[in-house]
Amino acid sequence: MLSLLNDGGIHSLMLQALLIFVLQLIYVPVLTIRTILLVKNQTKSAAGVGLLEGIIYIVSLIFVFQDLSNIYNIIAYVVGFSVGLLLGGVLERKLAIGFITYQANILDKNMNLVNALRTAGFGVTVFEGEGINTARFRLDIVAKRSREKELLLIIDQFEPKAFLMSYEIRSFRGGYLTKSMKKRAVSFIKKKKALEETNK
Repeated sequence: MLSLLNDGGIHSLMLQALLIFVLQLIYVPVLTIRTILLVKNQTKSAAGVGLLEGIIYIVSLIFVFQDLSNIYNIIAYVVGFSVGLLLGGVLERKLAIGFITYQANILDKNMNLVNALRTAGFGVTVFEGEGINTARFRLDIVAKRSREKELLLIIDQFEPKAFLMSYEIRSFRGGYLTKSMKKRAVSFIKKKKALEETNK
């Protein structure tokens, strides 16, 4: 394979550049996943992904540095890295690893919203605070990142003017929240599918 890529012909030069481009398309999304896993404190998984990342990185550099006069290789490396970043961003949004917390500040204790969120399988804690003129209520809502859009749709349905803030949970321990959320989410999804089948 290497001898075929090193024979000096225009076809081999283009093939080499294409290979570098493809390697970069794989390398950068893998780098993105490894970074996400580290941020999520999943170091063992990050180490496994990092092994693959290192192999791809070394192979790419071997092809680039063996002939620095080959402008096609350099262009393929740079463009592949850029396109790989775009793919990495798309992949990160698709995977949606981990959990997210939303704080919803509302004027009234809207139990319809609270019950709808809990029925859908989201963890909700209600707090009462003191505003300038009246009491205010804050909902702390925990959700899997993969269900974030669903969460926002429910909030918009019941409290379209709610003030929302969000942050990702890096790690947590103890409690029963995630198990309870999983059971309620599974039950909610089954009921939703059954309703959709009935309405067909």
